[in-house]
Amino acid sequence: MNIIQPPIRYVAKNMRLDQRLIAEMIKPGSRVLDIGCGDATLIDHLFRTRGCDARGIEIDMAEVTRAVSHGLPVMHGDADNDLAYYPDNAFDYVVLSRTLQAVERPREVLRHMLRIGTRALVSFSNFGHWQVRWKLLRTGKMPVTAVWGRPWFDTPNIHPCTIADFFELCEDEGYLVEDWLAVDENGRRSPWRKSARMANLFGEQGLFLLTKA
Repeated sequence: MNIIQPPIRYVAKNMRLDQRLIAEMIKPGSRVLDIGCGDATLIDHLFRTRGCDARGIEIDMAEVTRAVSHGLPVMHGDADNDLAYYPDNAFDYVVLSRTLQAVERPREVLRHMLRIGTRALVSFSNFGHWQVRWKLLRTGKMPVTAVWGRPWFDTPNIHPCTIADFFELCEDEGYLVEDWLAVDENGRRSPWRKSARMANLFGEQGLFLLTKA
């Protein structure tokens, strides 16, 4: 299959840490769907550096227009409603980066991801991080941190979760965690790779690679 490369005039922004780590987990030449792809920075990177057939869906029409104007294959869509229309096994990887907490039905979205894709890559901000716990305990208010950077009344997040919560959900749903890691916002990988409990306390972000068991 010949993959049409996007025009060279498009220059992606610097990628977020979780996007860089996700890109490292994707095999070259793979079919990729990025859900909630924003300005399609990850899609552009996968096109250029890994030869992937990558495309995305995004609920923000302004972001869709921007991506399409630069030749990137992004459709306007809603993860909660539109994934049902995708056929089974259409992709090698389905990506959901920092979007899980913003969907209405995260359990259903994950089920669709592993129906239409062989593997799912999910990243999210960890609400169990010690700074979040401490600020909530000290002030009694919803915390604002470098990762949780918006006040409660001005955030799209409706289902904050922790790394421990996500492990429990994967076990309940019967998903196999092929790989996972916890990192901080500055790019340092947490040294507690073998301890989910410690990662849940000190990891600012979680990143999971899932398949069906």
